[in-house]
Amino acid sequence: MNVYLLVLALAVLQQGGRARPDKPGCESPEAVRVAEEALEQINQDRTHGYILSFNRLYDLSHTPEQEKGGLLYKFTIDVLETKCHVISRKPWKQCEVRGADDVPVYGECEVSVFAGAHIELQSYSCATRQVPATAVVESCPDCPTADNLDEPVVMETANLSLQRFNAESRLANYFTLENITKASSQWVVGPSYFVEFTIQETVCSKKTAASELSNCPPMDCQFAHKGFCWGSHIAQEEPVRVKEDSFQKQPVEVKCEIYEPEAASVQEQAHAKADNGHAGHQEHNHTHLHPHEHLHSATPTASSPRVSKPRGSLGTLVDRPAPSRLSPAASFCPGPRRHHLALNRLKL
Repeated sequence: MNVYLLVLALAVLQQGGRARPDKPGCESPEAVRVAEEALEQINQDRTHGYILSFNRLYDLSHTPEQEKGGLLYKFTIDVLETKCHVISRKPWKQCEVRGADDVPVYGECEVSVFAGAHIELQSYSCATRQVPATAVVESCPDCPTADNLDEPVVMETANLSLQRFNAESRLANYFTLENITKASSQWVVGPSYFVEFTIQETVCSKKTAASELSNCPPMDCQFAHKGFCWGSHIAQEEPVRVKEDSFQKQPVEVKCEIYEPEAASVQEQAHAKADNGHAGHQEHNHTHLHPHEHLHSATPTASSPRVSKPRGSLGTLVDRPAPSRLSPAASFCPGPRRHHLALNRLKL
């Protein structure tokens, strides 16, 4: 009897010591890892819009590629828009997903990616759309709602915000408005407007007379800085003409991130590498480098594809209504959602 119990105990210990098998399908850690890296490369490929965040793996398939020594994955990835613009080149894991109070956007990406010694994005096709205002109001009645980007008050808010940034910035040159990317409004103590927009460095220095600012063209070179801004103001009953100091007479707020040009970062790295080969070296001066504050690197992350390709060449992202989805073909799919945005009625 004692021998039997001993054998049984050893069998239990042996079974418990075995590594548990990986979860299958869309819950497979390896599949999720490849899908997350594929999304990173999608964001790095894009030139317009906002960085997308991983919400869940909806479906997948994979085919062995024996000649290349890896697997060719086909993914359907559910994504959510973040607050980071793609010009920031930030990793999506560092970006905050838009909540119900920030005009949320959701969508899906069809992705082809090769996973071998390295993960390399082959192609992608993404479609996104705003969460319906009715779904947002149902759970958050006081949340801002989206505005048309062509509304005059939206342009006014962007201009006032940029005017304040230029007046208070310690950067060497003025910046000009490039694109308004998002707008919303809500009633606080009056109609409050919120805008997000990109800006471009101009050739005009801060010493330029105010009367000449309307003739400041964007700096057309690879060393020009770009930025992304959040601005807001409470509208007055009468339309406001944007004058030199008009922002000082209104409750206008603005915050901008200015990004170092990739060309400058690449050149700096090349110089550093070359300097390491010399016992002594001289300082390198660049025509377009100038004092700045709150600069963020726009250098691609280490996880970017090793083979350099023109941005935007691997896929597309379009604004499109939600499709009628088929059930996943793979077993154990879809995977679990990471975000619900507190919108119970809408299954993102």
